[in-house]
Amino acid sequence: MIAIAIDDEPVALQVIEHHIAKVPFIELKSTFTDAFMAIDYLQKEQVDLIFLDIKMPDISGIEFLRSLNTSPMVIFTTAYSEHALLSFELDAIDYLLKPFSMSRFLKACNKASELYSLRAKKLQHNKDYLFIKDGYEHVKVEIDRILYIEASGNYTQIHLGDKCVSSRITISELLELLPKNEFVRCHRAFIVARSKMIKFDKTQIWVADRVIPIGTTYTELKLY
Repeated sequence: MIAIAIDDEPVALQVIEHHIAKVPFIELKSTFTDAFMAIDYLQKEQVDLIFLDIKMPDISGIEFLRSLNTSPMVIFTTAYSEHALLSFELDAIDYLLKPFSMSRFLKACNKASELYSLRAKKLQHNKDYLFIKDGYEHVKVEIDRILYIEASGNYTQIHLGDKCVSSRITISELLELLPKNEFVRCHRAFIVARSKMIKFDKTQIWVADRVIPIGTTYTELKLY
């Protein structure tokens, strides 16, 4: 995986460089103390993963991520914990609180590697269906039958109308396997099939007999 790191503190970037040198499946291509220089870099170069600080001058890491049209995977690195929930609503891979240990850093990198592998599988699978692990079985799920997907505790539930398939795959991982133009994440716990929406307003979407909330960080989504 190709990675970059963005942090206004050079010492923080040195820590990331030191840790990444021990992770064989990640290549750190460049580091930036200026987020706007990183934006220019991303317009020219292919990047799989960004290590991103949140508290930066001029533009925060949250604002930076929202500014990208297509976003690589992101691991937030910060000394502040108050943005943790928001970062996961933005589908961050992980949220590392400074100072973080090598073992904690490696755990975040492994999460990114797993998602990277899922994206690679997406390019190979039949576009009409997925095989989802349900317990000890792999269940065939036809994509055009999916109404909506719901994160529930340690499981993700795929609602197909006449049945529900439950799996330990995360909702973010599952979203990566679905056609992006056919499904939209409207809440940290929900994905809906665009074609199955009956109606919607600013706060909720109707799908079949279910009313699904739109999360506060998803209110600017284009749903049609």
